[in-house]
Amino acid sequence: MGVILSKISCIFESLRYDPARILLLGLDSVGKTTILYKMHLNQTLPTLPTIGFNVETLEPVEGLRLHVWDIGGQDKLRGIWKFYLKNCEGLFYVVDSSDRERIELARNELYNLLDFEDMKKIPVIIIANKQDIESSMSLNDIEKFMRLNEIKNPYHVYGTCATTGEGLVKAFSHMTEMIKENRGLV
Repeated sequence: MGVILSKISCIFESLRYDPARILLLGLDSVGKTTILYKMHLNQTLPTLPTIGFNVETLEPVEGLRLHVWDIGGQDKLRGIWKFYLKNCEGLFYVVDSSDRERIELARNELYNLLDFEDMKKIPVIIIANKQDIESSMSLNDIEKFMRLNEIKNPYHVYGTCATTGEGLVKAFSHMTEMIKENRGLV
């Protein structure tokens, strides 16, 4: 009996320390790379458009590390997003709150992602970035324009400012808690 309990304990420990694979996606120029490095280094670094991807390991809440994949959001790169979906445990989908012209495109790309079988039940955090810009849409407007009430995934919307870090820790902590819950660690 002790051997069985020991093995079960090892399984739960491996779930706790096995990093979760998280995607950080969104259209180009919404602040994905700025978010990643603000969370990783607590610095705002000058960035260029991401051609390919950036990957960093973060631990916003003790007990679960996140391997966060920031993949380029230019039109030609969005077609490769599907190759990164396998074994994904969470999605941060970043929206530029001040870009009213592309909110419908952002919604369509999100819905395309969530149509893949690998994405059906994973938690989604919508990061409504650039809330510091005066003309930014409210979180309610973003939820309405993106028709988030229609998605089946568990989701939450967070207003952020990537350059100052405002709202990021809450968003990343919430994702960590949702993943822990999915893994049965809570």
